[in-house]
Amino acid sequence: MPFIYIPVAVVNMRSDVIKKGVQKAPHRALMKALGLVDEEIERPIIGVVNSWNEIIPGHVHLNRVAEAVKAGVRMAGGTPLEFNTIGICDGIAMGHEGMRSPLVSREIIADSVEVVANAYAFDGLVFVCSCDKIEPGMVMAALRVNVPSIFVTGGPMLCGFWKGQRLSLDMTFESIGAYMNGKMGEEELREIEELSCPGPGSCAGMYTANTVACLVEAMGLSLPGSGTVPAVDARRLRLAKRAGMKVMELLEKGITPRMIVNEKSIRNAITVDVSMGGSTNAILHLMAIANEADVPLRLEAFDEISRRTPQLVNMMPAGDVPMEDLDRAGGVMALMRQLSGIGLIDPEPITVTGESIGKSISEARIVGETIRSPANPIRQTGTLAILRGNLAPDGAVIKTAGLKKTTFEGSALVFDREEDGIRAAQEGRITEGTVVVIRYEGPKGGPGMREMLQLTSMLVGMGIGEKVAMITDGRFSGATHGMMVGHVSPEAAEGGPIAALRDGDTVRIDIERRLLEVKISQEELASRLSKWSPPEPKYRRGAFYRYSRMVTSASTGAVLL
Repeated sequence: MPFIYIPVAVVNMRSDVIKKGVQKAPHRALMKALGLVDEEIERPIIGVVNSWNEIIPGHVHLNRVAEAVKAGVRMAGGTPLEFNTIGICDGIAMGHEGMRSPLVSREIIADSVEVVANAYAFDGLVFVCSCDKIEPGMVMAALRVNVPSIFVTGGPMLCGFWKGQRLSLDMTFESIGAYMNGKMGEEELREIEELSCPGPGSCAGMYTANTVACLVEAMGLSLPGSGTVPAVDARRLRLAKRAGMKVMELLEKGITPRMIVNEKSIRNAITVDVSMGGSTNAILHLMAIANEADVPLRLEAFDEISRRTPQLVNMMPAGDVPMEDLDRAGGVMALMRQLSGIGLIDPEPITVTGESIGKSISEARIVGETIRSPANPIRQTGTLAILRGNLAPDGAVIKTAGLKKTTFEGSALVFDREEDGIRAAQEGRITEGTVVVIRYEGPKGGPGMREMLQLTSMLVGMGIGEKVAMITDGRFSGATHGMMVGHVSPEAAEGGPIAALRDGDTVRIDIERRLLEVKISQEELASRLSKWSPPEPKYRRGAFYRYSRMVTSASTGAVLL
């Protein structure tokens, strides 16, 4: 009996272009090769974007999360089809050549999701993701594709325990310095290595992965609780099922990411970030997200918001609160409720709940004292500061959480790559009063703007973390704390003033005055820069070469032209 196609009366969907009409018989045939039946093909097709892999602790469990998402989509009448993106663990990439890769991967992830979503004309998307560059890369893609979308982040790792002390990955890094300095034996170092990361999830403090997950929730792209429910908690799977169901509701209502991410929701996210001691990388990522949403966002906005926002949570690494405690205290919505009570959160933006962020905040419960009252803050101002001066005319960034002083003046010890700074620390050449300068590690010069956690944590572990400072045109891990200034712009590879620094120059950091300067005359600085010439590129072909040619300054989010 010959096949006769009978059109099915279905409301117009984006996926109709790959499944409706006689001309799409080959397309349907290919979908049936997947095992789909006509009824599944006729339903809305939801792309489930999953960054699951076997090499990142924050991702190793995401296959189960994605299965829960797909169950939710099916329960609500959709057909889920899963595809994957790459992912890189910053911790494993740290301190070697591999650290050039993570920020580059943000752009690759955004591009790869965009092209797949374009090819398959999905009606909606659910993003299952975790960790530093993966989460913002997927948000960037969601804004480009702009179909009904919802995020399910993977959740934080639980803390380890050692001798009654809570452990997370930063303690492991810092223990290296303690071991090198004779303050810790090899057996103790091995015990910390064994115990600090007890299972799946993104590292347990307010490092970049958890920072971005919380900001995704604060912007309204994920369901309440998504940013803080631990990876191993069954609530994570239930939340994933709800998200799968919710994307169908978003499709019905026509709510898309560009309706959710706007100037108000981004400013809400910045407010949350500076109130909980989030990673400095949030600046790079929120600026890149704002760029995709066509929202003007100046670097000064972070400083302005931080100056008026109290710090209400003492999160690790600068404080002692792990992610699991923030979750028990009520999570992101509870923090936003405290901030909303003093007029610092705009309640208007819509979220993936289909209602306003104000509605979600009103339903939050604040449990215990982990999230402070605005009447009793940890400090009166937030935890990010933007510095300028003759070393950073386009700006530099410092996280102020946990700092014991607001000024530092010392003698520069200059290195043109991270490895040389690490070697100097190993050899005991970094001493009290030093301002360590790591340059040619910016977006272009790296390329890829390497994080410096290997070196900064060594200095802390050696007991001199509060006695030295560091400045770099690279960036810092969310696990970094101390007088560490990153994102110095313009970067050295573009002839920024940091390229003119010499050993022995006096460098001053003044957080109250928002100042980063070298104490030489403007004439001397100009003379040095007039003799500067660009370095040879580290790569001549491939992804890193293209990235170095296309990437913009850290002061604009290190986005690609």
